[in-house]
Amino acid sequence: MTDSFSFRLLATDGQARRGEIAMPRGTIRTPAFMPVGTAGTVKAMYLDQVRDLGSDVILGNTYHLMLRPGAERIARLGGLHDFARWPWPILTDSGGFQVMSLAKLRKLDERGVTFRSHVDGSAHEMTPERSIEIQGLLDSDIQMQLDECVALPSTVDDIERAMELSLRWAGRCKAAFGDQPGKAMFGIVQGGDSAILRERSARALRDMDLKGYSVGGLAVGEPQDVMLAMLEIVCPVLPAEKPRYLMGVGTPDDILKSVARGIDMFDCVMPTRAGRHGLAFTRRGRVNLRNARHADDHRPLDEESDCPAARDYSRAYLHHLVRSQEALGAMLLTWNNLAYYQSLMADIRAAIEVGSFAERAGQISEGWARGDIPAL
Repeated sequence: MTDSFSFRLLATDGQARRGEIAMPRGTIRTPAFMPVGTAGTVKAMYLDQVRDLGSDVILGNTYHLMLRPGAERIARLGGLHDFARWPWPILTDSGGFQVMSLAKLRKLDERGVTFRSHVDGSAHEMTPERSIEIQGLLDSDIQMQLDECVALPSTVDDIERAMELSLRWAGRCKAAFGDQPGKAMFGIVQGGDSAILRERSARALRDMDLKGYSVGGLAVGEPQDVMLAMLEIVCPVLPAEKPRYLMGVGTPDDILKSVARGIDMFDCVMPTRAGRHGLAFTRRGRVNLRNARHADDHRPLDEESDCPAARDYSRAYLHHLVRSQEALGAMLLTWNNLAYYQSLMADIRAAIEVGSFAERAGQISEGWARGDIPAL
């Protein structure tokens, strides 16, 4: 255990990086995928299961937790770790993305954002200082700056305005965060799909000497090639000795290609959301359990998987659960999906360590391209 926050690179393979983030509540092995625990729970999973699958860190959402049950209440109850029974690291987002996408009647200015809750219509204000205060009340280990994330496509003028505002808010967040031993605040690179603005944002944040850096605004509907092009601009600018986090991404293919460009951390609702809607991620690609072809198939999703949900239950049973809208269907497929994502991350880390990442990535992609086993 350590009483400080640190990041060290253990191996590199091309631009791909194998590292470790050490902090008092535990070590995060990178590249890492963080399951999304929006409201203090990873949907359809016990957190003990999430840990057993290999998760070193989960993500909590500032916007949702401030509205329900309330940050001050969670603080009185001992913080989010005790509240949710997750004693390991937690990263919290700033709430900015949800304010922009979910809140009603929002108004943004230099001070921050005022908005009405999508839950009950109550009025709230989110400033950079309040975002950091809430994340402190939650007692999260890695806290994110408040930023403005614009949807793509947008005009260059609007992207630049939001990027510059986000930089000013980053400075205010850094001041509000202060010196918290064992914890970190990450800045967020913005700039939409503009290479010039992305580089300007990354350089300005680098000059702030933060403990980590994230890339935001690249899970908002843009094509994958745009996302990858922005990473190729941003990653070389960011300090090699600091962790890099790509927010809200993504598919297994997104992760493979982003690791190849130097990203260390990921989060996405995709594996849990897909599981609740009958979609499984496997080494053979995606499998839609709603499809009638599975109705009489006694074979498992993946007979070679270490996850009981993939190995021990028939496709016919999973299909039945999904079509019947049984809660167990969502639970089993979410279990499978998170198991696959964490297995993928372990595979990536092992390949980087021995210098075979490109070869292994090709093999993984070929498995997806071959597709699922034929129906009986």
